[in-house]
Amino acid sequence: MRNSTPLFCLRVPLNYFFFLLFLSCANSQSELYDQEHGVLLRMKQYFKSPPSLSHWTQSDSSHCSWKEITCDNNSVTGLALKEINISQPIPTFICELKNLTSIDFQWNFIPGEFPTYLYNCSKLEYLDLSDNYFVGKVPEDIERLASLRFLNLSGNNFSGEIPASITRLKELKGLQLNYCLFNGTIPSEIDNLSNLEVLNLGFNPFSPSKFPSSFTNLTKLKHFEMSDCNLSGEIPESIGKLVALEMLDLSQNQLSGKIPSSLFMLKNLSIMFLSRNQLDGELPQVIEALNLTIIDLAENKLTGKIPNGFGNLHKLTGLNLGLNQLSGEIPESLGRLQSIIDFGVIFNHLSGNIPPEFGLHSNLRRFELASNSLTGSLPQNLCYHGSLFRLTAYHNKLSGELPESLGNCSSLLELRVDNNELSGEIPTSLWASQHLSRFMINDNKFTGELPETLPVNVSQMVISYNQFSGRIPAGISSMKNLVVFNASSNLFNGSIPQELTSLSQLATLLLDQNKLSGPLPSKIISWKSLRILNLSQNQLSGEIPDSITRLIDLAQLDLSENQLSGQIPSQLGRLRNAILNLSSNHLTGKIPSEFENLAYATNFLNNPGLCANTDKLNLKLCNSVSVPQKSRKRSSVSLALIIGLAVVASIALSLLSLFMMKFYQKRKRELDTSWKLTSFQKLTFTESKIVSSLTDQNIIGRGGYGTVYCVAVNDKDYVAVKKISNNRKLDHKLENAFLAEVEILGTIRHINIVKLLCCISNEDSLLLVYEYLEHRSLDQWLHKKNGSLGMSSAVHGIILDWPRRLHIAIGIAQGLSYMHHDNSPPIIHRDVKVSNILLDSQFNAKVADFGLAKMLIKPGQLDTVSCVVGSFGYIAPEYAQTKRVNEKVDVYGFGVILLELTTGKEANYGDEYSSLAEWAWRQIQLGNNIEQVLDEYVKETSYSEEMCSVFKLGVMCTAKEPAGRPSMKEALNVLLRLKEPCGYVEMNFGHFDDVPLLKNSKRESRLDIDNDS
Repeated sequence: MRNSTPLFCLRVPLNYFFFLLFLSCANSQSELYDQEHGVLLRMKQYFKSPPSLSHWTQSDSSHCSWKEITCDNNSVTGLALKEINISQPIPTFICELKNLTSIDFQWNFIPGEFPTYLYNCSKLEYLDLSDNYFVGKVPEDIERLASLRFLNLSGNNFSGEIPASITRLKELKGLQLNYCLFNGTIPSEIDNLSNLEVLNLGFNPFSPSKFPSSFTNLTKLKHFEMSDCNLSGEIPESIGKLVALEMLDLSQNQLSGKIPSSLFMLKNLSIMFLSRNQLDGELPQVIEALNLTIIDLAENKLTGKIPNGFGNLHKLTGLNLGLNQLSGEIPESLGRLQSIIDFGVIFNHLSGNIPPEFGLHSNLRRFELASNSLTGSLPQNLCYHGSLFRLTAYHNKLSGELPESLGNCSSLLELRVDNNELSGEIPTSLWASQHLSRFMINDNKFTGELPETLPVNVSQMVISYNQFSGRIPAGISSMKNLVVFNASSNLFNGSIPQELTSLSQLATLLLDQNKLSGPLPSKIISWKSLRILNLSQNQLSGEIPDSITRLIDLAQLDLSENQLSGQIPSQLGRLRNAILNLSSNHLTGKIPSEFENLAYATNFLNNPGLCANTDKLNLKLCNSVSVPQKSRKRSSVSLALIIGLAVVASIALSLLSLFMMKFYQKRKRELDTSWKLTSFQKLTFTESKIVSSLTDQNIIGRGGYGTVYCVAVNDKDYVAVKKISNNRKLDHKLENAFLAEVEILGTIRHINIVKLLCCISNEDSLLLVYEYLEHRSLDQWLHKKNGSLGMSSAVHGIILDWPRRLHIAIGIAQGLSYMHHDNSPPIIHRDVKVSNILLDSQFNAKVADFGLAKMLIKPGQLDTVSCVVGSFGYIAPEYAQTKRVNEKVDVYGFGVILLELTTGKEANYGDEYSSLAEWAWRQIQLGNNIEQVLDEYVKETSYSEEMCSVFKLGVMCTAKEPAGRPSMKEALNVLLRLKEPCGYVEMNFGHFDDVPLLKNSKRESRLDIDNDS
């Protein structure tokens, strides 16, 4: 009989073995969890504990429950720290999370070169570092990320060549390298990535090349984007091999030739962008891609008719054929499409009637027909489904009345039907629209009166050159957002309502060529933003009110051809930098002395009662007017009375002198003790000298954040003092942060940056004391022209010619380049514009006004930008959209200044809603001769090429995408080469010849070629 004991003994150790194994696994899992938890908390501390990671704590809650973390088997596999304002490099210990397969750091501010230590994340499959501040080249050994399936490096400043090694990442399904600065050749070896489904190389300044035909071998490709890649030549017919293709974007290149018919036969293709190329010929008649939902062929050279086959694309939601050379009629079948949402055919040669069924069968949102030769009336049912928000049909030959249905279209934001032959009255309900923002119906034949109820949210209301009549209603005061009101050349009568002066946002008011009568409004309540006021060619009477003289930002005032009488207010001299016209009235007396120069030779004509102390203005001399005998007797009596009063006053003054001296000494002691001075330079004055000089007569400028004074510190030296006041006591923490920022600027020593001498502060005010510059700001020389000559031509006999303008541009570039590249820490200005560029006696430019006042008045903006500050025309698109700031924001503003220096136009120049930068881009896109847009005041044959080069640099600096703009150092080098002898001939822009002139924002609709705001 066998002994059973050994079997029993064996059974027990076996169970015990499994128990130990379980404990070992559990302990190992626990250790891994603790180790990963520790790494994540280290990461939080490394990133300086951003508020968005406040829930990352040492508590018992599992880090696998944190929204930024993805886990598998209780181990971290995914890390998504996107858009949380990280400004530090990725931590080197990140790969201590050994099971990481996914890393996502998109939309942060991460600096530095590509983090090669990510190679240690051996399991990494997904890497997204897009929209950060990475620089340098993508490393040659990036193939070490062998498991990678998705790589997104877009929206950074990576440059140079795309390394060939990237094409050896055989597992890649998605590769996105768009919006960078890659300037080498496009690697044709990408076709080795046979698993690729997404390829985006768009918006890079690649070397010019043909369309890479090898890419048509990527038969699994679904999304293919190479917009703005400097491609040329024809699109090969072999593109039809991309049988899986769903989205194609080859827009903004120099592609030419016909569109291959194979494109329209791809069964899966749903989105096609070929806009902004040089494609020509007629559109293919064979259209079999039944899944096409969006077609954008705008800005090419396409000819012929719109194919009827488009009407068979029943899934089509967007069709943009604008800016081509298409002719003929719009096919009736397009009006019956049931999915069409966006329809655009602007700037073509289309004719005939608009298909009447548009809007009846589909949820139409945008309908754009501008600049064609269309006739007939607008379709009656454009807003049938209540979604239409944009209707632009200007510059056609349309007739009839506006559809009544537009009045019930609550979604309508923009209506532009100007320059047609439309007539009748505006639908009453349209006047009462609550959401309408742009209302432009000028140059038609509309009639009727303005009702009391007007669209309250309209910012631009342009109704000029029609036949509107009656009074301007008092209800206009409800239009609080109104910026532009143009009602010129109508039949309006009655007086100008006082309610009109309550509109604080109003910048342009044009009421000229009407039948308005009565006096000008005597009280201007809120016209703080008014820049242009034209009331000419009316029947206005009475005197010019003193209140007009307080409109210190006024750039144009035209009151000519009225019946105004009385004297010109003496304080009107404050507007000496404005374009002024008071001719053809009944004004009397002496004109203000500020206007007694040749610049105003035509501004006061046909006022027989006016006189001047100079014979240069075609007015009679004031001292030649005889004084009647009675007046001389009255003058003698007055003189005796004045002498007597002077004797009495001298006695009174001597009695008060001791009291005033004691008061002054006491006040001086108070000033010395209540103000704190922080100096950055050797000073020749005290704070009491500055504070006591802040009087009204020393004011030289006002702004939204303070008043500027000119203070004499001795017999020959002056300083400029900016006083920033607050209605409450300054927060101590805020004041310290502000002073710390001031101290950084106080340490700057550069010839092209205005010198900050000191800061003086007390409980509720701050004084910034700067060096005083004799020639004030650049905008006063460049834009505010007076009469026919203008300050841009001559101020005190000095001409702001092109050599001076180039010298100024170089000075600005030197100052900004120092701030961005040579100062530690780097400084970003955020508000670069002509009014913030000051000029000394030698026209050396100095960058001024670093927005310190804005930081102080608006707490919370010291570390992050919570709102956009700046001036229209200078604000970079990405700043306006994302509030994200880097040095390219300053480059954009500098580019606008270059455009102003070369064209003489202001930053807000353009049509009713575009800027100088957009207008300049349009000149390039339309192939216009740049010489024809240069400033006539300074254009000479010997400088024309030089000016054209600077204009081109300005366009490059204002590219919509920051990655497409040069750095300030690079822009400076271009300008310095121009200044060399014959520099404009030998100059080489290098890779900037390939930089895209204007890039669509990634967040904009691709069909919106008219630049929605």
